[in-house]
Amino acid sequence: MLRDALVDLVLGGRCAGCGRPGVSPCPECGRALAVNAPYRAWPEPVPVWLRPTTATTEYAGVVRSLILAHKEYGRYSLARPLGEALAVAIQGALDPGRAAWLCPVPSSPSTVRQRGHDPLGRMTGVAIRHLRKRGYDVRRADALAVVRRPEDQAGLSAEQRAANLAGAFAARSRWAERLTDQPVILVDDVLTTGSTLAEGCRALASRGIPVLGCAVLAATRRRAASGS
Repeated sequence: MLRDALVDLVLGGRCAGCGRPGVSPCPECGRALAVNAPYRAWPEPVPVWLRPTTATTEYAGVVRSLILAHKEYGRYSLARPLGEALAVAIQGALDPGRAAWLCPVPSSPSTVRQRGHDPLGRMTGVAIRHLRKRGYDVRRADALAVVRRPEDQAGLSAEQRAANLAGAFAARSRWAERLTDQPVILVDDVLTTGSTLAEGCRALASRGIPVLGCAVLAATRRRAASGS
Protein backbone atom coordinates (compact mmCIF):
# COMPACT_ATOMS: atom_id res chain seq x y z
CA MET A 1 0.00 0.00 0.00
CA LEU A 2 2.92 2.36 0.68
CA ARG A 3 4.12 1.75 -2.86
CA ASP A 4 0.65 2.59 -4.18
CA ALA A 5 0.68 5.80 -2.15
CA LEU A 6 4.09 6.71 -3.59
CA VAL A 7 2.86 6.06 -7.13
CA ASP A 8 -0.17 8.25 -6.48
CA LEU A 9 2.06 10.98 -5.08
CA VAL A 10 4.41 10.92 -8.07
CA LEU A 11 1.75 10.54 -10.73
CA GLY A 12 -0.84 12.69 -9.02
CA GLY A 13 -3.20 9.75 -8.50
CA ARG A 14 -4.43 8.35 -11.82
CA CYS A 15 -6.60 5.44 -12.85
CA ALA A 16 -4.45 2.64 -14.28
CA GLY A 17 -7.18 1.85 -16.78
CA CYS A 18 -7.82 5.23 -18.42
CA GLY A 19 -5.31 7.65 -16.88
CA ARG A 20 -8.04 9.82 -15.40
CA PRO A 21 -6.98 11.68 -12.22
CA GLY A 22 -8.24 10.02 -9.04
CA VAL A 23 -8.38 6.54 -7.55
CA SER A 24 -7.55 3.39 -9.49
CA PRO A 25 -9.60 1.88 -10.89
CA CYS A 26 -12.05 4.70 -11.40
CA PRO A 27 -15.73 3.71 -11.21
CA GLU A 28 -16.03 3.50 -15.00
CA CYS A 29 -12.98 1.26 -15.43
CA GLY A 30 -14.02 -0.79 -12.44
CA ARG A 31 -17.24 -1.62 -14.24
CA ALA A 32 -15.17 -3.25 -17.00
CA LEU A 33 -14.46 -6.04 -14.49
CA ALA A 34 -18.06 -6.35 -13.35
CA VAL A 35 -19.09 -9.05 -15.81
CA ASN A 36 -22.40 -10.79 -15.13
CA ALA A 37 -21.38 -14.33 -16.06
CA PRO A 38 -18.16 -16.26 -16.78
CA TYR A 39 -17.75 -18.06 -20.08
CA ARG A 40 -15.88 -21.04 -21.49
CA ALA A 41 -12.72 -19.96 -23.32
CA TRP A 42 -10.77 -22.26 -25.63
CA PRO A 43 -7.64 -21.21 -27.52
CA GLU A 44 -7.25 -22.24 -31.13
CA PRO A 45 -5.62 -24.72 -31.52
CA VAL A 46 -6.32 -26.39 -28.17
CA PRO A 47 -3.18 -27.79 -26.47
CA VAL A 48 -3.33 -31.50 -25.73
CA TRP A 49 -3.22 -31.28 -21.94
CA LEU A 50 -5.46 -28.22 -21.48
CA ARG A 51 -8.53 -28.79 -19.34
CA PRO A 52 -11.77 -26.79 -19.81
CA THR A 53 -11.03 -23.14 -19.06
CA THR A 54 -13.40 -20.50 -17.71
CA ALA A 55 -12.73 -16.77 -18.09
CA THR A 56 -14.34 -13.66 -16.66
CA THR A 57 -13.66 -11.17 -19.43
CA GLU A 58 -11.60 -10.39 -22.53
CA TYR A 59 -7.94 -9.44 -22.30
CA ALA A 60 -8.14 -6.09 -24.05
CA GLY A 61 -8.53 -2.38 -23.45
CA VAL A 62 -9.08 -1.31 -19.85
CA VAL A 63 -8.83 -4.85 -18.45
CA ARG A 64 -5.44 -5.36 -20.07
CA SER A 65 -4.20 -2.04 -18.68
CA LEU A 66 -5.34 -2.90 -15.15
CA ILE A 67 -3.74 -6.35 -15.22
CA LEU A 68 -0.41 -4.96 -16.48
CA ALA A 69 -0.44 -2.10 -13.97
CA HIS A 70 -0.84 -4.59 -11.14
CA LYS A 71 1.57 -7.17 -12.49
CA GLU A 72 4.41 -5.11 -13.92
CA TYR A 73 4.14 -1.78 -12.10
CA GLY A 74 3.18 -2.86 -8.59
CA ARG A 75 -0.21 -1.18 -8.30
CA TYR A 76 -1.07 -3.38 -5.34
CA SER A 77 -4.46 -1.80 -4.70
CA LEU A 78 -5.67 -3.36 -7.96
CA ALA A 79 -5.32 -6.85 -6.48
CA ARG A 80 -8.74 -6.59 -4.86
CA PRO A 81 -10.88 -5.77 -7.95
CA LEU A 82 -8.80 -8.10 -10.12
CA GLY A 83 -8.97 -10.92 -7.57
CA GLU A 84 -12.71 -10.54 -7.18
CA ALA A 85 -13.09 -10.69 -10.97
CA LEU A 86 -10.92 -13.82 -11.01
CA ALA A 87 -13.27 -15.30 -8.39
CA VAL A 88 -16.11 -15.06 -10.95
CA ALA A 89 -14.20 -17.37 -13.31
CA ILE A 90 -13.35 -19.78 -10.49
CA GLN A 91 -16.97 -19.90 -9.42
CA GLY A 92 -17.95 -20.68 -13.01
CA ALA A 93 -15.47 -23.57 -13.08
CA LEU A 94 -16.92 -25.12 -9.92
CA ASP A 95 -19.90 -27.40 -9.76
CA PRO A 96 -22.57 -25.96 -7.42
CA GLY A 97 -21.62 -26.66 -3.82
CA ARG A 98 -18.39 -28.45 -4.74
CA ALA A 99 -15.14 -27.81 -2.90
CA ALA A 100 -11.83 -27.42 -4.71
CA TRP A 101 -8.16 -26.65 -4.31
CA LEU A 102 -6.95 -23.62 -6.26
CA CYS A 103 -3.47 -23.96 -7.72
CA PRO A 104 -1.99 -20.73 -9.14
CA VAL A 105 0.43 -21.06 -12.04
CA PRO A 106 3.84 -20.27 -10.51
CA SER A 107 6.35 -17.66 -11.61
CA SER A 108 10.06 -18.31 -11.30
CA PRO A 109 11.70 -16.94 -8.12
CA SER A 110 13.78 -14.55 -10.24
CA THR A 111 10.64 -13.13 -11.88
CA VAL A 112 9.03 -12.59 -8.48
CA ARG A 113 12.15 -10.81 -7.27
CA GLN A 114 12.28 -8.65 -10.38
CA ARG A 115 8.65 -7.59 -10.02
CA GLY A 116 8.90 -7.23 -6.26
CA HIS A 117 5.76 -9.27 -5.67
CA ASP A 118 3.75 -12.29 -6.80
CA PRO A 119 0.75 -10.75 -8.61
CA LEU A 120 -1.12 -13.99 -9.33
CA GLY A 121 -0.58 -15.23 -5.80
CA ARG A 122 -1.97 -11.96 -4.45
CA MET A 123 -5.02 -12.13 -6.74
CA THR A 124 -5.63 -15.78 -5.86
CA GLY A 125 -5.62 -14.91 -2.16
CA VAL A 126 -8.24 -12.21 -2.76
CA ALA A 127 -10.35 -14.63 -4.83
CA ILE A 128 -10.22 -17.28 -2.10
CA ARG A 129 -11.34 -14.85 0.59
CA HIS A 130 -14.09 -13.54 -1.67
CA LEU A 131 -15.40 -17.04 -2.45
CA ARG A 132 -15.17 -18.34 1.12
CA LYS A 133 -17.33 -15.43 2.30
CA ARG A 134 -19.92 -16.70 -0.16
CA GLY A 135 -19.84 -20.24 1.17
CA TYR A 136 -17.40 -21.90 -1.25
CA ASP A 137 -14.94 -24.35 0.27
CA VAL A 138 -11.85 -23.34 -1.70
CA ARG A 139 -8.26 -23.50 -0.52
CA ARG A 140 -4.91 -22.64 -2.03
CA ALA A 141 -2.51 -25.36 -3.12
CA ASP A 142 0.94 -24.22 -4.25
CA ALA A 143 1.40 -27.60 -5.88
CA LEU A 144 3.49 -26.50 -8.88
CA ALA A 145 7.10 -25.37 -9.07
CA VAL A 146 9.12 -23.88 -11.92
CA VAL A 147 11.91 -26.35 -12.66
CA ARG A 148 13.07 -24.85 -15.93
CA ARG A 149 12.66 -21.20 -16.74
CA PRO A 150 11.32 -20.82 -20.29
CA GLU A 151 12.46 -18.13 -22.70
CA ASP A 152 10.43 -14.95 -23.20
CA GLN A 153 7.13 -15.92 -24.85
CA ALA A 154 6.59 -12.64 -26.70
CA GLY A 155 6.23 -13.11 -30.44
CA LEU A 156 6.14 -16.91 -30.33
CA SER A 157 3.50 -18.94 -32.16
CA ALA A 158 1.26 -21.39 -30.32
CA GLU A 159 3.49 -24.30 -31.35
CA GLN A 160 6.65 -22.44 -30.29
CA ARG A 161 5.13 -21.52 -26.94
CA ALA A 162 4.20 -25.14 -26.28
CA ALA A 163 7.75 -26.26 -27.07
CA ASN A 164 9.19 -23.44 -24.97
CA LEU A 165 7.13 -24.44 -21.93
CA ALA A 166 7.52 -28.21 -22.21
CA GLY A 167 8.87 -29.53 -18.91
CA ALA A 168 8.90 -26.08 -17.28
CA PHE A 169 6.71 -27.13 -14.33
CA ALA A 170 6.73 -30.03 -11.90
CA ALA A 171 4.33 -31.03 -9.14
CA ARG A 172 5.72 -30.55 -5.64
CA SER A 173 6.20 -33.91 -3.94
CA ARG A 174 4.63 -32.79 -0.66
CA TRP A 175 1.37 -32.01 -2.45
CA ALA A 176 1.14 -35.17 -4.57
CA GLU A 177 -0.37 -37.42 -1.90
CA ARG A 178 -2.47 -34.66 -0.36
CA LEU A 179 -4.21 -33.84 -3.64
CA THR A 180 -4.75 -37.39 -4.85
CA ASP A 181 -8.43 -37.76 -5.76
CA GLN A 182 -9.03 -34.12 -4.81
CA PRO A 183 -10.55 -31.65 -7.29
CA VAL A 184 -8.04 -29.00 -8.37
CA ILE A 185 -8.61 -25.86 -10.41
CA LEU A 186 -5.55 -24.39 -12.09
CA VAL A 187 -5.58 -20.59 -11.93
CA ASP A 188 -3.85 -17.95 -14.09
CA ASP A 189 -4.40 -14.31 -14.94
CA VAL A 190 -4.54 -14.47 -18.75
CA LEU A 191 -5.24 -17.16 -21.36
CA THR A 192 -3.49 -16.67 -24.72
CA THR A 193 -2.45 -19.88 -26.48
CA GLY A 194 -3.16 -22.05 -23.42
CA SER A 195 0.39 -23.42 -23.39
CA THR A 196 1.13 -22.34 -19.81
CA LEU A 197 -2.05 -23.83 -18.40
CA ALA A 198 -1.60 -26.99 -20.46
CA GLU A 199 1.91 -27.48 -19.07
CA GLY A 200 0.56 -27.02 -15.54
CA CYS A 201 -2.18 -29.58 -16.19
CA ARG A 202 0.41 -32.03 -17.56
CA ALA A 203 2.72 -31.61 -14.58
CA LEU A 204 -0.08 -32.21 -12.08
CA ALA A 205 -1.53 -35.16 -14.01
CA SER A 206 1.91 -36.78 -14.13
CA ARG A 207 1.76 -37.11 -10.32
CA GLY A 208 -1.81 -38.38 -10.27
CA ILE A 209 -3.36 -35.03 -9.37
CA PRO A 210 -6.65 -34.58 -11.26
CA VAL A 211 -7.36 -31.14 -12.71
CA LEU A 212 -11.06 -30.33 -12.66
CA GLY A 213 -10.59 -27.29 -14.90
CA CYS A 214 -8.82 -23.98 -15.31
CA ALA A 215 -9.89 -20.44 -14.45
CA VAL A 216 -8.47 -17.18 -15.75
CA LEU A 217 -9.34 -13.55 -15.22
CA ALA A 218 -9.13 -12.71 -18.93
CA ALA A 219 -8.75 -14.45 -22.29
CA THR A 220 -7.45 -13.07 -25.55
CA ARG A 221 -9.54 -13.02 -28.70
CA ARG A 222 -7.63 -16.06 -29.96
CA ARG A 223 -10.30 -18.41 -28.70
CA ALA A 224 -13.49 -20.19 -29.60
CA ALA A 225 -16.11 -19.28 -27.02
CA SER A 226 -19.24 -21.12 -25.99
CA GLY A 227 -21.69 -20.70 -23.18
CA SER A 228 -20.23 -21.56 -19.80
